Amino acid sequence: MNRNEAITALVNYALEKELIEQEEKVWAVNRILEVMQADSFSWEESAKGKEAGLTEILDTLIDDAYERGVLEENSVVYRDLFDTKLMGSLTPRPVQVMKKFQQLQEESSQRATDWYYQFSQDTNYIRKDRVAKDIRWKTETEYGEIDISINQSKPEKDPKAIAAARNQPASDYPRCMLCEENVGYAGRLNYPARQNHRIVPVTINNTDWYLQYSPYVYYNEHCICFNKVHTPMKIDKACFAKLLDFVRQFPHYFVGSNADLPIVGGSILAHDHFQSGHYTFAMERAPIETEISFEGYEDVKAGIVKWPMSVIRLNAKEPERLIDLADKILGSWRGYTDEAAMILAETDGEPHNTITPIARRRGEDFELDLVLRNNLTTPDHPLGIYHPHEEFHHIKKENIGLIEVMGLAILPGRLKKELEAVEEKLLSGENMTEDPLTKSHAKWAADIAANYEITAENVKEIVQKETGIVFSKVLEQAGVYKRTPEGKEAFLRFINQV
Repeated sequence: MNRNEAITALVNYALEKELIEQEEKVWAVNRILEVMQADSFSWEESAKGKEAGLTEILDTLIDDAYERGVLEENSVVYRDLFDTKLMGSLTPRPVQVMKKFQQLQEESSQRATDWYYQFSQDTNYIRKDRVAKDIRWKTETEYGEIDISINQSKPEKDPKAIAAARNQPASDYPRCMLCEENVGYAGRLNYPARQNHRIVPVTINNTDWYLQYSPYVYYNEHCICFNKVHTPMKIDKACFAKLLDFVRQFPHYFVGSNADLPIVGGSILAHDHFQSGHYTFAMERAPIETEISFEGYEDVKAGIVKWPMSVIRLNAKEPERLIDLADKILGSWRGYTDEAAMILAETDGEPHNTITPIARRRGEDFELDLVLRNNLTTPDHPLGIYHPHEEFHHIKKENIGLIEVMGLAILPGRLKKELEAVEEKLLSGENMTEDPLTKSHAKWAADIAANYEITAENVKEIVQKETGIVFSKVLEQAGVYKRTPEGKEAFLRFINQV
């Protein structure tokens, strides 16, 4: 496929996906020519161009741009900046997208999100080809079937781009990755291009917010709802009200917030936001293990969830009752200390207790899961007591955020090669301590070898199963109350004093 054929194919793709109208074909060609820094074109149809997928079309155009010196470097960072610019030239204007979403929302919120999710894929904002590379499986545990994924969709930056980015002037625009200033932004070597990025306005509890999809969808319809104003995340009564108002408007979605403290919080604490989507996580399927009640809130069903982390589940027909009770529990937890259970509300004026909240609908009822979090550190656990401990860092060292709290592991991309090397050495019996890929996994792999009859047919399944079990243990470590008689007793001490 040559440049001319690829341009034809890209325009036809935009027509098919309804990004442009028939009357805009000439305009679309000229927009692409501008990006390509080319000045000639003829309507040349070709069978090859018609059959090509979007990735092949874009690759052809990027290769052509590189060969002609239009693209400075042929590396993933430069290619991403260029193909986003190409797609941005064909992406409808923000107001067109907003009006379409609002028009569909008047019919049904699900119709609106169905369209918007497909649109975000059609514009290549969600890079389906990369997301498809993520490695995913399910592992059966005592808490039910949990989801495991090894993230392959975020490309690693090449050394040349990293070096070039160091020489770029510092910039505080956009203020963060969530701000509305990202819409249409050209990007730079140390910041992703967003010409094909569109957001839609939503009103949450009488405040202005926006909705967008995550470009790296970790689960079905993984979206982000963020405050129009760049304001820090805060878990409070207003947060609970916003979460429940969101699921009132989008009953087919769950919504949750990362905690508002470092270590137990999300990666972007500076901008108030929630994560949402159309997916049933293992935690949602987990049953109530111990029924509880709160004085004055007898109409609210409450219980401790059978889950590795410490979760109080509230369910009621009236969202206001959940908001009030959740606020009461949060206020109590913020100031709660139980030294016997190694829970300190603060040390040297630094607060440690907060909550990760998740809201959903159960039929007509509203449901709120409150996950108790604490970010206390000690010399033995400098990254956090309720954080993955060092013994499991070979699998998971990063913070346990909202998505993982609910039972979906987002494991680092390095594990793809490392676990493949572990599988090979389990079969061959080679020493794992001498290979950098397997050295950190050696003790864990030795235990696997001792407990299983390893064959070429079952080695991958066994390694994946054991990886999933490690993740369930990491979640247990992140739980402030351990699943022991003493831990359960301590959990009930907190509940009784609320």
